[in-house]
Amino acid sequence: MVGWHKRGARWLVACLLCLGFWHLGSGSYIPAKAWLAQELMQKAWRQAGSGVHRPTPWPWADTYPVLRLTSKVRDIDLIVLAGGSGRTLAFAPGHLSASALPGERGNTVIAGHRDTHFRFLSDVEKGELLTVESASGRKHVYQVLGADIVDSRKGGLVLDTDAAMLTLVTCYPFEARDSGGPLRYIVTAKRLL
Repeated sequence: MVGWHKRGARWLVACLLCLGFWHLGSGSYIPAKAWLAQELMQKAWRQAGSGVHRPTPWPWADTYPVLRLTSKVRDIDLIVLAGGSGRTLAFAPGHLSASALPGERGNTVIAGHRDTHFRFLSDVEKGELLTVESASGRKHVYQVLGADIVDSRKGGLVLDTDAAMLTLVTCYPFEARDSGGPLRYIVTAKRLL
């Protein structure tokens, strides 16, 4: 009878360990995927800079790097992919194709996930500088004007602006357990250079 209890206890401990490792693995999957994707995109970015037209970061990718977003203050260096679909945003921030390109008159809109690439937006402050670089190497410096929380069901982003603007969009709140939801955290910046 005692041997059966010991075997049962061992079996229970083994099951609990497996369950713990499974939770650990599933909790680190998204950040690990985001990190690996950025590494592959850095390589594709270098190819774009050397003249390769629309280099894909991996063979089956249906997108390509179009911009690099950096913040010296936040130690951020992100490759931005073309498009804002869910499959694009799973790997990197995405430049919304309906918006302006950096340096053009209008609003450049980049969207990203709050729990990976755009987590840093929760700490961005008015006056900070963000740099957006095109694949041709041209850099544009933007100064943060502020941040707002908006309900996506009640309005949209303004794309046609007189000045060259940058808008970074992510879901809100940052620490929400569930994904989706109607609230968006929007950081707005105006081009300086």
